[in-house]
Amino acid sequence: MPRWLPRAVVLVLALIACFQLGSWAFHQLTGLLVNILIAFFLALAIEPAVARMSARGMRRGLATFLVFLGVFVAAAGFVVLLGSMLAGQIVAMVQGFPGYLDSVIGTINTTFHTKLSRLAIQDSLLHSDWLQKYVQNSATGVLDVSATVLGGLFRLLTIGLFSFYFAADGPRLRRALCSVLPPAKQSEVLRAWEIAVAKTGGYLYSRGLMALVSGIAHYIVFVVLDVPYAPALAVWVGLVSQFIPTIGTYLAGALPMLIAFPDSPWYALYVLGFVVVYQQFENYVLQPKLTARTVDIHPAVAFGSVIAGTALLGAVGALIAIPAVATLQAFLGAYVKRYEVTEGAAAGSAGAAGDPATPSPRPWRGRLPGPR
Repeated sequence: MPRWLPRAVVLVLALIACFQLGSWAFHQLTGLLVNILIAFFLALAIEPAVARMSARGMRRGLATFLVFLGVFVAAAGFVVLLGSMLAGQIVAMVQGFPGYLDSVIGTINTTFHTKLSRLAIQDSLLHSDWLQKYVQNSATGVLDVSATVLGGLFRLLTIGLFSFYFAADGPRLRRALCSVLPPAKQSEVLRAWEIAVAKTGGYLYSRGLMALVSGIAHYIVFVVLDVPYAPALAVWVGLVSQFIPTIGTYLAGALPMLIAFPDSPWYALYVLGFVVVYQQFENYVLQPKLTARTVDIHPAVAFGSVIAGTALLGAVGALIAIPAVATLQAFLGAYVKRYEVTEGAAAGSAGAAGDPATPSPRPWRGRLPGPR
C-alpha cells in the first residue's frame, strides 16, 4: 500500500464529513438566513428616509427609530380599524343570516313545491357526523394555530431587529465590509450598495403607485354599490393586493365581498366580478409597464423573476425578486462592454423582421445545367 493512500482516504472522509456538517447547518439556518435577507431589503427601503433625516443633523439611530415608529403606528392603526369594522360586520351578518336562510328556503319551496323548514335543516346540521368531526379536528388544531401565531410574531421581531441594525449602522457596516477589501473592490461594493438602495426604493414606489390606483378604482366601485366602509375597504384592497404576493389578491377581494353580502348578495357578486376584471387589467397592462419603468427591467424579466423567486423562497422570494434582479442587472450592466451594431447585422435583423426597406436577394434566373 502506498504511504499516501491512508492519508488520502482520511482526507476524503474528512471533506465528506465537513460537507455533510455544512449542509446540515445550512438547512437548519435557512429560516434565519431568509429573515436576514428580508431585513436587509427592508433596511434598503427605509435607507433614503433615514439618510435624509441624518443629513439634517439627527442621529442615525434616532432617525431609524422614528421611521420604524411611524411605520408601526400606521400599520397598527390600519389593522385596528379594519378589525373593528370586520367584527361589527360579522356580527351584523350572523344576526341577519336566519332571515337570508328563510328567504332562500321560501324561494326553493315556491319554485320546486317542497316543504323545507329552517328548523329541520338546522337540527340535521347540528346532529350530523361531519360537523362533529370538524369541531373535534378544529379543537385539536388550536395548539398548532397558537404555535404558528407565536412563530410568526417571533419572526417579525427578528426581522425588525435585524432591519433596525442594518439601517442604523449602515455606514459602519459598509466601512467594516470595505475594510477587508482592496481599494479597487471598495468602490464596486459602494456602487452596488447605492444601486440596491435605488432599485429597492423604485420597486416600493411602483407598488405604492399601483396600490393608489387600485384603491381609487375600488373606492369608486364601492361608492357606486353603496358598500359600507368604502374608504377603509379601498385602502385594504390597494395595500393587501400589492404588498402580499400570491395570496394578496384573494385576501383583498374576500373582505369587500364579506362586507357587501349582508346588504345584498348580488352586490357581493358585483364586487367579485370587478375584482377579477381589475386584476386582469393590472397583471397584463398596468403592472408590467409601471414596474419596468420604475425598476428599469423588461416586463418579461420582471414576470420571470417573480416566478423564479416564488419557486425558490415562496412568498418572500416573490416580494424581493424584482428589486434583487433589478439590482443585479444594473450592477452587471456597468461591467458588460457593449459594441456598436455593424451595418450587416442591422440589415440582417431588419430583414428578419420583414422590413420593406431592406433589399431582398434577387432570384437566380439562369438555366440549370442538363445532363451531359
